[in-house]
Amino acid sequence: MEFNLKKIIKALLFSTSEAVSIKDIQKVVQRYHAQAATVQQEERPEGAPPDVAAALAAPVQEVIQDIIDQVPTLLTATQIREAVDALEGEMREANDACRILQGPEGFRLVISPAYADWVRLLRGEPRPQRLSPAALETLSIIAYRQPVTRSEMEAIRGVSVDSALTRLLELELVAVTGRADLPGRPIQYGTTDKFLDFTGLRSLGELPASDVLSPAQISEWIARATTPVSVGDAEVGLPLEDQSAAAVATEEPPPAPDQPAAE
Repeated sequence: MEFNLKKIIKALLFSTSEAVSIKDIQKVVQRYHAQAATVQQEERPEGAPPDVAAALAAPVQEVIQDIIDQVPTLLTATQIREAVDALEGEMREANDACRILQGPEGFRLVISPAYADWVRLLRGEPRPQRLSPAALETLSIIAYRQPVTRSEMEAIRGVSVDSALTRLLELELVAVTGRADLPGRPIQYGTTDKFLDFTGLRSLGELPASDVLSPAQISEWIARATTPVSVGDAEVGLPLEDQSAAAVATEEPPPAPDQPAAE
């Protein structure tokens, strides 16, 4: 049998509903060679003279050795990723019913979105509910700004995030990550591994970069939005003359000099 890494990976993914990591695939290759060495020992005929046993075992060992030689003793992570990417590309081109989802825990074989409704009908499951615009906005803020506090989310959105944040916590897309080193020690939130599976990302580093505002600009904007600003007369359009007159009117008159006592 010819060694085909793509077909082997597809068979491994098809055999389990759990994620298969790069290390799992490398361990399978190591076990293959260990098992092949054991098979070679077991294929030797017993009870025959050494020269006869060697003659009988030679053809079998040559075939087994040819197969073993095709399998590399060590697969690198790059080789496995390239094979998975090529396999995923072939599935998309063929409009296959399956897709390969690459998550933080490894690779998983999943149903293509085009055929997901048929699987739901077979299982009698309802269609998944879409996230509301408010939940999507809140999730985006947490993904890009994590760890982030509730007040920072509300400063960016301009409205309360209570209901959206509660929904995201129920779906386990976000979780509490700690407390900020700020007065009151507010709770901080961040995304979970389920968020990566939900978005099809392997890591947060694959999030699309924003070409509108940089993180530093957003931080500066949040600082201005959460810091109260004192507004003076000039900011509300009060003329300078009126300011001077108002200042003169509010000044207390100097104390009157002591009057001589009446005789």
